Amino acid sequence: MLDLAIQEFLDERKEARIKGKIKPTMSEDEINHLKQDADELFLLDNWLPNAAKRASQLSLVTHVGKFSHPNAKTSSIIAENEAKKDGFLRTGNVAKQFDVFGNAAALDVYKFLSLTLSKGQTVLEQLEQESEPLESQFTLASASYEEIKAGLLAIKKQDTVDITSERVKQVYFPVGNDYHLLSLLTPSGLMYQLKQAINDIRFSEQAKQSRILKKKNEYDEQGFDEIYGLTAIGYGGTKPQNISIINSQNGGVSYLLPSMPPVLNQRNIRLPKSDFFRNTLYYKNYEESFKSLDKLVQLDINNIHIRSGIDNIIRFLIAQVIEKSWTLRQLDAGWSEKTSLKQYQKTWLDSAYKAQREADDAWLNEVINEFARWIIFAYEKSIGQGALNTEMLSIKALITEQKEGLL
Repeated sequence: MLDLAIQEFLDERKEARIKGKIKPTMSEDEINHLKQDADELFLLDNWLPNAAKRASQLSLVTHVGKFSHPNAKTSSIIAENEAKKDGFLRTGNVAKQFDVFGNAAALDVYKFLSLTLSKGQTVLEQLEQESEPLESQFTLASASYEEIKAGLLAIKKQDTVDITSERVKQVYFPVGNDYHLLSLLTPSGLMYQLKQAINDIRFSEQAKQSRILKKKNEYDEQGFDEIYGLTAIGYGGTKPQNISIINSQNGGVSYLLPSMPPVLNQRNIRLPKSDFFRNTLYYKNYEESFKSLDKLVQLDINNIHIRSGIDNIIRFLIAQVIEKSWTLRQLDAGWSEKTSLKQYQKTWLDSAYKAQREADDAWLNEVINEFARWIIFAYEKSIGQGALNTEMLSIKALITEQKEGLL
């Protein structure tokens, strides 16, 4: 007995042919003759051997070259990969990843092979598994089962020689000291699976209801997602079937997700490679403060007002440097491991050492000493002379005064 799915397929094809051929001016005899021809044409004994011969006009593939150019002629590629629960939309993780291209007039053969039979498998799957029930149905008076099977399975034929086309997008890929020229083919099954996923997010009944609630300013527990920056791209123009069957089923329209360079927040601090004071603190950024400091130093007047002015400028410089150190602590923990910083500076500046920094402050004296030396160095570079060496102890005292900012 013929599987119900196969019988319904043949009946639908027959009805479509009759409907397309009948004209209002036709007589009843002409209509009856047309129906008889259709009955004859879509008998399994007649239709199936013809379909087996036409199957070779199609190629079952996973990657299609015609998406680059309708006239591109490439090898029939069936890429296989192991399915993994890694969350990626890729070859192996998509059930419906096969596509078909070739003579559009033979696409009915692919639809036939895609029919899901009573056992839950497609015609193609049962052919490949040597299904006995299918063999009994496809053993005809007009052709042997082996002939039918070989003809239908020709849709999955693999080329013995890899062929590409100048119309396919290509890229040189470095391999060792040479390059391989790669032809880029479109994984249409993945591409349209992505389209389906996007449409489910945008147009599902849940999303529609959530948007209605939003307009009413009402709470919705489920909520909905928006995907911005989508671009629709068409393949095949008015004849999407000339590209592939999946392309035709989707009206020739696919989606492109935004592929823009990342917007990077400009880092306002330079990461130190070997020394925080020499690598991160550029003395010219503090030149105005050092000039103001120099004016007071050059007065050579030792009174409380001048002394207080000098100390306040140095305190201001200390506060600026401490702010820089805290900026580094906001970076991802462990950033200093890629540097050659001394351990005391890693402990001070890298949040990965927070517990060690709080448990033991042995590193602090080294920071204070190096800090004071940098102030003297930067002053000399800015002013062009050395006049703060005698202030070393005072500078260290002022830094110690603000050590809470260093901890």
